[in-house]
Amino acid sequence: MNQKRILIADDEEDVVVALKFTLEKEGYECLAAYDGKEALDKAKKDNPDLIVLDIMMPKLNGYEVSRLLKFDAKFKQIPIIMLTARTQEKDKVIGQETGADVYITKPFEMNDLIRTVKNMLNL
Repeated sequence: MNQKRILIADDEEDVVVALKFTLEKEGYECLAAYDGKEALDKAKKDNPDLIVLDIMMPKLNGYEVSRLLKFDAKFKQIPIIMLTARTQEKDKVIGQETGADVYITKPFEMNDLIRTVKNMLNL
């Protein structure tokens, strides 16, 4: 079984470090991006199996990154989990409209996120 690659994109370094540590313990290879442009570039270059994407990031926000990937035939199959502090229903609707497969709000339970990742990667 080849190792699944996950791109974690969040401008809060502590969130990236915590997710990376936990997901790597679960056997995943993790890439990190700290702004939307870096996330988009890494997604296109490294073709991850899944993306955990914050909304509020510099350069490009998560909605823009998701939309740009989901409407590109080469990358639309990559599942996206939006992990964000934006909790209003309108934010969730925008997330769905821009291509997020799952929308999780912060604060979140790490075990729930891990379960979601595993389900999305069919492990």
